Amino acid sequence: MNAVLLAVMLMLILSLLRVHVVIALVIGSIVGGVFGGLSFSETIEIFSDGLAGGAAIALNYAILGAFAVAISQGSLPDKLVEVIIRIVGKNGDSKRKKLSKSLIFLMILMIACFSQNLIPIHIAFIPILIPPILKILNQLEIDRRAIASILTFGLIAPYMLLPYGFGYIFQDIVVQNINENGVEVSIEQVPEAMVLPVVGMLIGLLFAVFISYRKPKKYVEKDLLEAKESLNNKNPSTKSRQDTLSLCFSMLAIIVTLYVQTITSSMIIAGLSGIITLLLSGTLKWKEADSVLTNGMKMMSFIGFVMISASGFAAVIRETGEVDALVNDMLLVVGDSKGVTAFIMIIIGLVITLGIGSAFSTVPIIATIFVPLGTAVGFSPMAIIVLIGTAGAIGDAGAPASDSTLGPTSGLNADGQHNHIWDTCVPTFLHFNIPLIIFGWIAAMMY
Repeated sequence: MNAVLLAVMLMLILSLLRVHVVIALVIGSIVGGVFGGLSFSETIEIFSDGLAGGAAIALNYAILGAFAVAISQGSLPDKLVEVIIRIVGKNGDSKRKKLSKSLIFLMILMIACFSQNLIPIHIAFIPILIPPILKILNQLEIDRRAIASILTFGLIAPYMLLPYGFGYIFQDIVVQNINENGVEVSIEQVPEAMVLPVVGMLIGLLFAVFISYRKPKKYVEKDLLEAKESLNNKNPSTKSRQDTLSLCFSMLAIIVTLYVQTITSSMIIAGLSGIITLLLSGTLKWKEADSVLTNGMKMMSFIGFVMISASGFAAVIRETGEVDALVNDMLLVVGDSKGVTAFIMIIIGLVITLGIGSAFSTVPIIATIFVPLGTAVGFSPMAIIVLIGTAGAIGDAGAPASDSTLGPTSGLNADGQHNHIWDTCVPTFLHFNIPLIIFGWIAAMMY
């Protein structure tokens, strides 16, 4: 068996068996390296040297996580929830249920999208936003699978398309790993390449909201301590001068972060600029800064460690020299058919990402195989971007261990009436992965 295939399969099987993905990556790289002709000590050395490739990305995550938690200390998240409760509450008491549902869908979608690029807090907003409005969702008999689909779309599509916040990190990972494997691309090409796959996701979202989960669904009314506390905290009577200042400085910190990222192309410097703005304005208290920033870094540490381990894994895979052999073996099967090759590549990305649970962490692994294979078949650099970006993101929707599914479940299951697999993973898998496969394939063929 090819060493690359053995390493990937072993890593995937261990991940699916619920072995921690970092451990699975380490074991897979050791077995693949030794099986590929490297000595044990050489494999360990190459793996260790390769870890440096993911260090910058891990630091990006740590700083962004710290900024996310720092932003949550201000009044901005509370104001967002307050706006939803006010608007929906006013209309929900009337007969205009359709308008109320539309407002909920639109506002949740906007906030979810903003959480990746404009206000890069990732899934941190979900436990703040969703539990307080569960009672309203129940009164309107909204199927929570529709909300799960909206949240997952908002957590994935923006980072695929827009090069800001988490979008910049994802697209930088894609570009960096394609370049390392011998094809020169730039981050400016990624948004254009990702347009069609994102359009496919949008179609899947519309199908989920307006067809699959359109019918009313009844839930048992349960009082939630979290919801009560959140609602009390978000009472309009708390509009004080301090809250207003906190809101203004939070918005200023976001603007500063986006501006600095634009001129420096560094998420680390941008995140630090936002944190400094919050500190200087007093929105983030100096005496609380240490614990707040540490908690933010902890929130993103898992993905950071997976990214570092994936870089070591990819380094070992490349060093075995068996990537070319695997590419040649695959070419014997698919011949020179771009259509068949593109489909197989996307499915491989789906399987690997489902095992790891993170598109960001999958890219260094699949790029090692996809770039030489795509080049051998004759794909253009843009087509390679499409295939790697789509194959990486396709497993985020529907993966049980993905933040993009775990986050929505954490909020929607606050009262114990939302199943992670059947109410989040299966709906998002069906409505997003199928369109991603179709539109990702079409985009690869076009370029």
